[in-house]
Amino acid sequence: MTYPFKVIEKLRVIPVAVIEDVKSALPLAEALLEGGLNLIEVTLRTKTAFETIAAICRSYPEMIVGAGTILDASLISRLVDLGVGFGVSPGFNKGVAEEALRVGFPLTPGVITPTEVEQAHKMGFELLKFFPAEISGGVKMLKALEGPYGHTGIRFIPTGGINISNVADYLSIPIVAAIGGSWFVDKKLINEGKFSEITLRTKEAVRLAMKN
Repeated sequence: MTYPFKVIEKLRVIPVAVIEDVKSALPLAEALLEGGLNLIEVTLRTKTAFETIAAICRSYPEMIVGAGTILDASLISRLVDLGVGFGVSPGFNKGVAEEALRVGFPLTPGVITPTEVEQAHKMGFELLKFFPAEISGGVKMLKALEGPYGHTGIRFIPTGGINISNVADYLSIPIVAAIGGSWFVDKKLINEGKFSEITLRTKEAVRLAMKN
């Protein structure tokens, strides 16, 4: 297991952030660090995503910065150059997966069906994003997947629809390594500059993660 994945499995919670203004990047990183997380997944859904990632990597080397929503294999070399620690794809994109393996870039490819799980595992991926989690069966689906795959080394990071009310249910499942969540780094909070609230929510998320 590569270093970023060890940290993810230790912390058990990944903040999934949509950052629309570069000026919000560093205050957000500070808020997360104060809350007890040296980890962030910045989605590549905004025009400023790469600039945001570069700013955090440059100013906070102690922060493990991941890039989410990787849809194109050609982006991986750019992310590596920026110092990105890991990547996440929403689905099982074979081109993205192959390029990540080729350059040794830690990737958690997205899966939702047993077929995708087995395809990813066959390529050598053991830490998989389960997305969209809640509307795809959520806790019940993951418990069902544990039967055939619990002995294989496969572990999941469910993301999508997870919040403070159900995070403990997800983290109690043995094949769940961590969860990805945005409730404590909500885009509205970021845009309104409510970073002290983000710190408080992060502390609560960390507390819940450590209990399970």
